[in-house]
Amino acid sequence: MSVLFQQSRRIFTLTGLSLFLCTSMAQAQDTLTIAANPVPHAEILEFVKPQLAKQGVTLKIKVFTDYIQPGVQVNEKRLDGNYYLTQPYLNEFKKSHKNDLQVPLVKVHVEPFAGYSSKYKKLSDLPIGATIAIPNDPANSGRALILLAKQGLLKLKDMNNISATKKDIIENPKNLKFKELEAATLPRILGQVDLALINTNYAIEAKLNPLKDSLFIEDANSPYANLLVAREDNKNSPAFKKLAAALNSPEVKKFIQERYKGAVVPAF
Repeated sequence: MSVLFQQSRRIFTLTGLSLFLCTSMAQAQDTLTIAANPVPHAEILEFVKPQLAKQGVTLKIKVFTDYIQPGVQVNEKRLDGNYYLTQPYLNEFKKSHKNDLQVPLVKVHVEPFAGYSSKYKKLSDLPIGATIAIPNDPANSGRALILLAKQGLLKLKDMNNISATKKDIIENPKNLKFKELEAATLPRILGQVDLALINTNYAIEAKLNPLKDSLFIEDANSPYANLLVAREDNKNSPAFKKLAAALNSPEVKKFIQERYKGAVVPAF
């Protein structure tokens, strides 16, 4: 084998290796792994996945049923971002996680919070001393109490305090009792309480229709829009910009309106 041939082969091999490494790096940069709750978040991400693929972005969707781990894993850089948080929840999360790196990019949709009962058909039938189940995370517990106050069931010190707790109740004419439970469990214990305040994503999973099955529901002015969230170090990446644009596209707005029929509302 000639020296010239050996050198040519070495150059070819090194060039091929460089091309392989460059291609691999490009592919890594164009892959996003996003955490989401099953409904509607993961469904909406699945809808935009083919569109992103045409733009050179591979979207990987990791489904979670809780509100804690997705945020933790984004901070730990095990995930690129998430799509399930609201701004009030993100604010509370940042208070308890000092090294929080999460940055909201765009609002996508609102899931109107609602009150459900398997025992009563009208709110006026709710008895004295009724047991009310609400989420146990700070952002959603405050959201639940504000919604109950808007129904006239109690009075809070400050109706605009999204972090309100039971200690902020100043009037409770029906002597309501509260059970604070993990949000995902609330549909399963609906028959064990008189009323439950349930996040729409968990309600839909449990085959509850927020518009038909609830006794009351948030109005369209809810500040709890669900966000696409990145980290500080990747928020300006081309891949995230493409995902943000896709989630705020006319096609996604139409998909949300047609699939969820008012139970989930576009926020853009």
